[in-house]
Amino acid sequence: MALLEVRNLHVSYGQIAALHGVELEVNEREIVTLIGANGAGKTTTLNAISGLLRPDRGLVMLEGIDLSTLPPHQIVSRGVVQVPEGRHVFARLTVLENLEMGGFTVRGKAEIPRRIEQVFELFPRLRERRGQLAGTLSGGEQQMLAMGRGLMAGPKVLLLDEPSMGLAPVLVDTIFDTVRRLHSQGTTILLVEQNARMALQVADRGYVLQTGRVVLSGTAAELQAHDAVREAYLGVG
Repeated sequence: MALLEVRNLHVSYGQIAALHGVELEVNEREIVTLIGANGAGKTTTLNAISGLLRPDRGLVMLEGIDLSTLPPHQIVSRGVVQVPEGRHVFARLTVLENLEMGGFTVRGKAEIPRRIEQVFELFPRLRERRGQLAGTLSGGEQQMLAMGRGLMAGPKVLLLDEPSMGLAPVLVDTIFDTVRRLHSQGTTILLVEQNARMALQVADRGYVLQTGRVVLSGTAAELQAHDAVREAYLGVG
């Protein structure tokens, strides 16, 4: 049984259908990526998994238990944590306060300092900025903070939505190095990323979304070699 399973997921925005029967699974300790053009339904899929959108029908299961009717905070408590597109840090709180907010579901408050230290080990820059207001950080630092805040909840599955968006190339490399490090430490990740080349370099498997449907799936190597993927997403004719 997969750690995370999505079955026949349908989501609409009013009268506009956004997802049409999406199915995917993520096994423990895997990185699985969703790739596709803008508007394909990648972020909608993550938002439905995390409870920010209510599916019209379908199942979202973690360890065989359906999460699709639970509110977002309960889904976080069960172990599915989303790092949103655009970072959305608490701009008027310090770095440390943002991390503490990420630990709001943690039982036993003595655990919070230990997790903060783990985040600082992963992102030394955040240790240096711990007393700084999050809104004054650079884009790359805010992305580190958003990821660190998500990790504070101790996720069983970490949903990363466009972590490289708007970052300089050197910072993109830093973020994907961090994704690799998290993977090596055993973190299970479902990654949405416009930079398909980078996503497939770090992922174990992937799904290609097109107009709200999964049109291709396979190992990262299989997708990298697929002619349609190479032409549409990797810039290779």
